[in-house]
Amino acid sequence: MWKFILGRTLQSAFVLFIVASVAFILMHLMPGNPWATLGMSEEEYKRVEELKHAYGMDLPIYVQYFKWLKGLLHGDLGYGYNNMTAINLFIWKFAKNSVILLGTAWIITLMIAIPWGIHNSRKPYGISDRVAFFLGFIGFSVPAFVLGYWLQQLFAMQLFWLPPSSMHTPSKEGQIGDLILHLILPATTVALGMLAYYLKFIKDGMLEVLDSDYLMTARAKGASERRVVYRHALKNALIPIITLMALDIPSLVAGSAIVENVFNWNGLGRLMVGSALQRDYAVLVAIILIVSTFIVLINWLTDIVYTIVDPRVRVYGRKVSVK
Repeated sequence: MWKFILGRTLQSAFVLFIVASVAFILMHLMPGNPWATLGMSEEEYKRVEELKHAYGMDLPIYVQYFKWLKGLLHGDLGYGYNNMTAINLFIWKFAKNSVILLGTAWIITLMIAIPWGIHNSRKPYGISDRVAFFLGFIGFSVPAFVLGYWLQQLFAMQLFWLPPSSMHTPSKEGQIGDLILHLILPATTVALGMLAYYLKFIKDGMLEVLDSDYLMTARAKGASERRVVYRHALKNALIPIITLMALDIPSLVAGSAIVENVFNWNGLGRLMVGSALQRDYAVLVAIILIVSTFIVLINWLTDIVYTIVDPRVRVYGRKVSVK
């Protein structure tokens, strides 16, 4: 078990090193720069050159890379090109806002999808299952920005029930209740997109195990149907759901970037789009590194959870065998 965890940890660290290195090199090889010298006065041009020299941006790319890598080992993400501010001083605020949005959407999705999917697996092709199919059709076919725009127009512009965008009302910054009101529409937009296929995976996973022999044995021993479904069947049906949750992280982060821009939510997605437009490559590399770390961490945790959820999984050295 511990050998497996150590092996997966080393693999994850190596993946992050490769991703960070490739992102740094590609971003610095892209044409253009955030400082448009066209139309600058001579004094402005000299000031830009002084800033480049002060932050080592006029050095060869391999020298910049090793300096950046050395700083990264000490938790230093570098400096933003546009404001010349340490990235550590502002990026975590955006990361926290993204976690709030995505975490809320994920919790909403699981709270709805698990009981609804179980119900539909016990009564397939009923009214509830048809409603879930229709919802899934919308979630699969309607882009996130269109769905967000529809919700924004209906509940904010027409009914005036919810605020249309941003994270806070200007006079209510820091108030939890105001944040929750602003969170409803973007979190619902993200959750509806995920709910479509979570419902289908949970239903199909439950249908595969509900007629299994071990469940018939549990029923024969007098176990209640509720215990059979939630204690025995759900535990085995959750294995593909865990895989889906791990594989869903990249698309979830990509979708949140669109939603954050629709609702002016100050998260990493909005920061990424703004940095790309301003060609602030240092911030882009930092965002890629943070998102990659999050994805790799989730996949690492998924592998560990496999050994807990499924007792048939046994770890021998570097190999995982299922008996």
